[in-house]
Amino acid sequence: MVTFAQLLSSTRRGARLARLLATTQLRAWDLSPDVTERAEQVVAELAANAALHGRVQGRDFRLVLTLDTTTGLLRIAVSDAKGGQLPVVPTDSTTDGETGRGLVMVGALADRWGTEPHPPGGKTVWAEVGSRPS
Repeated sequence: MVTFAQLLSSTRRGARLARLLATTQLRAWDLSPDVTERAEQVVAELAANAALHGRVQGRDFRLVLTLDTTTGLLRIAVSDAKGGQLPVVPTDSTTDGETGRGLVMVGALADRWGTEPHPPGGKTVWAEVGSRPS
């Protein structure tokens, strides 16, 4: 297992930096273009959500990328300070066209994803991305 972790400011700039750092790290790990492209999009969405919906004044969010070098499975985890607000994937009846579509995209790009508490009061949204058969 190899891991990359970084604290980032809960701002749009921090979310942008998360994607840039992830892209650099994924390329350094020499992952397949399919995994890298999907992972970049997942990081962008989860980091944007952390900066927008998980923001607590004065608190950062954390990006962690963990690569299982045996299986090639990449785990993306973004932890923010707002634990009481768990993400919900919208249904057709709750989608207002403005919000919520990003998690639908995460679900389509990731092999699986979910949430877990991040003590003392935050949450982690994680996604796993692996090679897909051609």
